[in-house]
Amino acid sequence: MEKKLLDAAMEGNIAMLKELIQQDPLVLDRSLVSCVSETPLHIASMLGHLGFVKELLSHKPELASELDSRGSTPLHLAAAKGHSEIVKELVLVESRGMHVRTDSTLALTDRGETVLHLCVGHNRLEGLKALAEAFGKDDEFLNWKDVDGNTILHISVAKKQIEIIKFLLTSTGVNVNALNANSFTALDIMMQSPRGLRDMEIEDSLRSVGAKSAKDVRPIVHDWVRVPREERQIARRLGSVLSSKEGDSMKPAAQQKPSDWLGRRRSSLMVVASLLATVAFQAGLTPPGGVWQDDLEVDENGNPVAEPHSVGTSVMAYNQPKEYGLFMIFNTIAFLASLSIILLLVSGLPIKRRRWMWIQMVIMWVAITTQVVTYFISLRHMSPDDINVQGTAA
Repeated sequence: MEKKLLDAAMEGNIAMLKELIQQDPLVLDRSLVSCVSETPLHIASMLGHLGFVKELLSHKPELASELDSRGSTPLHLAAAKGHSEIVKELVLVESRGMHVRTDSTLALTDRGETVLHLCVGHNRLEGLKALAEAFGKDDEFLNWKDVDGNTILHISVAKKQIEIIKFLLTSTGVNVNALNANSFTALDIMMQSPRGLRDMEIEDSLRSVGAKSAKDVRPIVHDWVRVPREERQIARRLGSVLSSKEGDSMKPAAQQKPSDWLGRRRSSLMVVASLLATVAFQAGLTPPGGVWQDDLEVDENGNPVAEPHSVGTSVMAYNQPKEYGLFMIFNTIAFLASLSIILLLVSGLPIKRRRWMWIQMVIMWVAITTQVVTYFISLRHMSPDDINVQGTAA
């Protein structure tokens, strides 16, 4: 009977569930004391069978507070999988007069994580919204810390989940300056993680709501003193931590000094722009094929020659004027684009703004692209035609 019940949960077969309950009204009660760690509600919630979940809760709402072998409730599993409708159904259990919130919603995993931590850890925005809608006024729940002292904001910043970060900052009462066990705020984690273009957007979002670095936060009693004594004792006994990937991004490297990312970006742009400008300048002075080394306007008898040329002028301009014109146009664009980047960097403009950074990146792409075009034009000029090669071979 229990195996049939678990099979029905895996398939989401509501008809089979009703038939099993009709055959044995105590089948759900037996699942609570079964040796199997996962209840049918755990399985259905994890697999996203909404109708099956509703049917189970209508018969046995106590299933919502049951823990599996990993200390997870059905709500934890539904949130981690992103089944927002099931999350809503499970959090509505309390509003129906079935008071299981203390056991299910606030239950902790073996890492000291709430269901909110699981939503953020698995990037489940819709599930997070459903939970925030139900318990958004519970600041203690929103700002709960795991065994490493990380709030959901710490984790979302470490994972660079910009949509979740914006939602937390604009729609919840999350504490933007909470300190984790390493005395880092969310802003500290962002500044010390590997940098990317979206980090400026994250930093602007954090600073716009008053986020500060730990050194700028006035000394206060550690946030963990607000945690009930029993929960602190449980947290101390939990040895598990976040996955190594998350941990590496949230913990500083040994004796690593804070890095000036913008300074490094300026230096990198300056080096690349200077190199491109140098290459373009040199290519403009010495085009493919070189320049004529003598004047040739008349022959030995004083008669005008068919193809005169002057010393110092480009050989390519006489032999392939169309390709030479394209070469000079693209090379000049690359040269001017590189000089524009250098000018922006040395002019003192506020490059901390995303707009200026994007402008410089676009100009850099223009310079690189035109430089590549001039390179292929040069290769085309220096490569012999098939006819000439065949004639020489003959």
